[in-house]
Amino acid sequence: MELKSYQKRVIKDLEDYLDLFQYVGDPAKTFNTYWERKAGPYDPLSKKGMRPYQDNVPGAIHLCVKVPTAGGKTFIAVNALKTVFDHYGPSAPRAVVWLVPWSNLLQQTVRTLSDPDHPYRQKLNALFRNRVEVYEKDQLLMGAGFNPTSVQEQLSIIVMSFASLRARRKEDRKVFQENGQLAGFRELYEGTAHIKPGTDDTALINVIRHLNPVVVVDESHNAESDLSVDMLKDLNPSFVLDLTATPKQNSNIIGLVPA
Repeated sequence: MELKSYQKRVIKDLEDYLDLFQYVGDPAKTFNTYWERKAGPYDPLSKKGMRPYQDNVPGAIHLCVKVPTAGGKTFIAVNALKTVFDHYGPSAPRAVVWLVPWSNLLQQTVRTLSDPDHPYRQKLNALFRNRVEVYEKDQLLMGAGFNPTSVQEQLSIIVMSFASLRARRKEDRKVFQENGQLAGFRELYEGTAHIKPGTDDTALINVIRHLNPVVVVDESHNAESDLSVDMLKDLNPSFVLDLTATPKQNSNIIGLVPA
């Protein structure tokens, strides 16, 4: 399965942004410069151009791809991962948190990214030399195949629901609790700046925060509340990629696919 022409344009837009970022070094300045060159200065009266960058998750590049329903947003995201990590260099951990709003979408995502016969997984294997592992939250809490060595040698995709990080229910708060199964990650820590206040350093949330993951937010229009933005900040991401057909006002659109 290969990218269609309109999907290639989205990936090229992302590549162009990241190439510019290498010189500018600031997500907001890069975004604003990118769109000024592409569409001219933003005019708030006529709405011409692209509205300035919204710094929703400080410290992270936060971009949005607008893709209509059935436009192949998951496949775009799969290919975008290679584009992002290529710009990070070989030493950065290949850690991804793939967030979905609903449990049925979670299972579907896990299935399509894990099944060796599915085109999405086949593309991941081709892009990352067959060194890919997909995890659900419960696997991570048990430390099943998830350890300091594995995260440095492969692409680790952690599929989670929004509820797992909003922590309203007791079973969801396990992400923030002490976990002896993950104690081995302490050897990777360089300082304690990544530790979320009020949590143990072995909590899953702190392991994820240490990895500065790339975060893919599927159906991101469901994650625009203050609570959801805090959810993203909790992950300490280096990069956030929103996928939606209906971007909200605070979305930083980098690629648009017309219906």
